[in-house]
Amino acid sequence: MIPSASVEALLKTPHGVCAISHSLDVQKIIASVQDESAGATAVFIGTTRNSFQGKTVTRLEYQAYSKLAIKTMARIICDVSQPAAQSDHELRAQEGYVSSIIRCVVYHRIGVVPVGEPSIVIAVSSPHRKEAFAACERILEEIKSRAQIWKRECYEGEDENQAEWKSNK
Repeated sequence: MIPSASVEALLKTPHGVCAISHSLDVQKIIASVQDESAGATAVFIGTTRNSFQGKTVTRLEYQAYSKLAIKTMARIICDVSQPAAQSDHELRAQEGYVSSIIRCVVYHRIGVVPVGEPSIVIAVSSPHRKEAFAACERILEEIKSRAQIWKRECYEGEDENQAEWKSNK
């Protein structure tokens, strides 16, 4: 059973949209970052695979402290929208900065995620592919290390009650 803190959430910011949801509409998420000024759209779709370290995976389950996780995700896309080569102090001092990221969205699933289904979708549009790919990868790595989201892996032939919740890294 998913605790009450693990609920759907949506947060729109000037840097993009973050969501925690029980289901993901991949095509709608990708379409949400499209823009005529974008020369590139990078997308990452993380799915439940059928095996891990020689074990057969039956499903994954995700929980989140949604109220905090959604804010953490928003902070991540804000950070990624800033130029990576400068320090935070330099960025804050800079007037009129315009990011090369046009639109960015992150949707993370909670609850049961069967084999073959997506658990996270990240979509980034940018004028150029290099920035879009880099932003997409950085967002994924930051979410895995910082967001208040936990994963439980269930394996064939193992007692589900013994499966442990792990941080989403």
